[in-house]
Parts: sequence; C-alpha cells; structure tokens
Amino acid sequence: MDFTFGPEVDAFRAEARQWLAANAPANAPANAPANSPVATDMRAAPDRRAWERTLGAAGWIGLGWSGTYGGNRRATLAQQVAWGEEYARAGAPVRTGHIGEKLLAPTLEAHGTPEQCERFLPPIARGEELWCQGYSEPGAGSDLAGVRTAAVRDPADGSYRVSGQKIWTSLARDADWCFLLARTEPGSRRHHGLSFLLLPMDQPGIDVRPIRQMSGAADFNEVFFDGARAVGAVGAEGGGWQVAMALLGHERGVSTLVQQIGFGRELAEVTEAARRTGADTDPMIRQRLIRLWAELRTMRWNALRTLGTADLAAPSAAKLLWSAWHQRLGELAMTVRGPSAATGPRDWTPAAPYELDAAQHLFLFSRADTIYGGSDEVQRTIIAERALGLPREPKG
Repeated sequence: MDFTFGPEVDAFRAEARQWLAANAPANAPANAPANSPVATDMRAAPDRRAWERTLGAAGWIGLGWSGTYGGNRRATLAQQVAWGEEYARAGAPVRTGHIGEKLLAPTLEAHGTPEQCERFLPPIARGEELWCQGYSEPGAGSDLAGVRTAAVRDPADGSYRVSGQKIWTSLARDADWCFLLARTEPGSRRHHGLSFLLLPMDQPGIDVRPIRQMSGAADFNEVFFDGARAVGAVGAEGGGWQVAMALLGHERGVSTLVQQIGFGRELAEVTEAARRTGADTDPMIRQRLIRLWAELRTMRWNALRTLGTADLAAPSAAKLLWSAWHQRLGELAMTVRGPSAATGPRDWTPAAPYELDAAQHLFLFSRADTIYGGSDEVQRTIIAERALGLPREPKG
C-alpha cells in the first residue's frame, strides 16, 4: 500500500507551511498536550479568539465543508491531513473553534435545515462563534443513552426550555453556543425520545462551573441548565440519537493523524530526557523507547490505511491504540526523570504554587486518555458487536 501523498497535496502542504510561518503567533501560550481535546486552561482565550478570526479570514476553517455556507478553500481529505500536520508542526495555538468546525458543521450540513446552515455555518467559518458539546452527564458518560437532561417545547415558536446538568463540557466558559442532547419525550428510555438542540450560552438559567483537574488545569466544566432556552432542534424531535451518533463519527479520522505529530514531539522530548539523565544506558529503557517509536509508526500507517473508509470499528481500534500508547509514554517520561519527576522547582512556596513541567503534565493528563472520548470498555464493545459480530451486550 502506498502511504505517500501526491504532488497536489505536496503543493498544498507547502502553501500551508508558508502561511503558518508568516502568521502563526510565536511561542503560543498554554499549548495543550498532544492529545488534549481542548486548550490547557483558558487564560489565553481572548488571543485564541483573535487567532480563530485570522484563520477564518484566510480561509483555513472549513476545509472539508461543501463550500455552500463557508469553508471556501475546498480541500481533499489528504489535503486536510497535510494542513493539520503542518499546523501541529508549526506549534500554532491550540484551536478553540474545532468543536464547531469539525463536529457541528458537518452534522448540520447532513441533518440541519438550510436556515440552520445559513445561520450557524458562516460565523463558524469566519472564526466568530465558538461552540461546546453537551453530551455527558453525571449518570450518562460512556453510556450516552442514559441522558436525563429534559427539554420542553414551546409550540408558539418551536424553542425548548432545558433543565438538567452536563459534565466534562470542554470550552463551556468561552463558547457562544452549545449543541446538546436532551430528553424531549417524558417517560422515554434509552435512545428513544432524545433531541439534538442548539442553545445560546449567554442567557439566564445557565451556570458554568470549572472542574479543576489533578494536573492543575481546568479544561472541563459542569454546566447546569435551569429553564434555559434552546432555539430549536436539528433533525426531527425525538430523533436526536441518530444525529448525535452521526456527529460522533466526525470526531476521529483526520484528527488522529494530526494528533500523532504531537505524540512524536513528546516522544522526542522523552528520548532526549533519557539521554540527559543517562537513563538511555539501561537496556530496558531503550527497549521501551524503541517499542513506543515502532508503535507510533504503526499507528500512522493504520490511520492512513483506514482514512475515509466506512469501517465503523476503525475509530474504536485507533482510540484503544493511542490512548494506551500515550499512557505508557507518560509513565516512561517519569521513569527517565528519576526522583526529580515527583518534585517541583526549588523556589516553590505554598504562596506561589508551581506550574507542572511538560513531562509531569503529560503523565497526569494521560491518565484520562482511556476514559474520555469513550472509555476503553465502550470501544471494545463497539469492536465486538460491529466488527466481530458477537452478541450484543444486554441493556438494562
């Protein structure tokens, strides 16, 4: 199988590299680890909003869209990979608009009305409106069908009043809008009676509370809704499960290949740390480094092999591979550092808490890799049922 890109993609890559070299902010603040779905903390949010508008003005948002409602720089799937890889190599700021661009936009193009597309897609393409995703709840994380947040439709204007709680909501403090899954049919169970709603975040009845992680950052939030107004539903009322599942299909693919650029950078840093500390003289350490390098190359080839395919189990297999790989990298980063990995800077005082260094942040953040985005248990169930044809797990 040929894993190379052709001259058209190479030319597109060169254009992207040149533009990023001329426009990407130097030393972008608070860059997230390679696997982070959001920016580490949101202290640089105003700068990142300006950066989203810069990307939009240059036509770098919406590369995979149809072009009808924005995303005027059309790009093939391979060109989208090239852009993402060059973006990661340039060390450009972590994106805050990716939830709207990569998840909501293709979902609206497939399931939304022309009026919804006309209203929401152009501001996303211009980098002007940010979105967050309201799926997980305290009792419905990996088992999304357990959603309890409820919404009541107002027949006068078609809007909904939403009450309930979402958790692990990325970017909720800075998002302008939220798409969420809510139960619109009282007494319904599991995936029945759910609707996919669009809700403005700047209104009464919404309380956003940051969740402080053990890494010190607050990437995620709890969001409480108390009669907040959603402007309407995407797809039919009660048909939200199908829309939500279609959206989840956009979560992986190109992003997996882009993610691996950051993984490679982290692996290089761990390898260099092993040289500095002398840990690379240990044959067991060398073996672990070589295995991580080989596995990363294999993950890239597998991602290229399955890019654009209709294999429903491929994203789950990829998630299982990279989440465990990244955790092992974080563990090795601590090992090669030795005892100093558990300490902070010498000038630390209780009055001035220290920031974690890159290796410490990698180790702590990667503990969540096998949970968020669908736990390992869920991914194995998907593979068993959809790829291997094993009996479906009983639903209570």
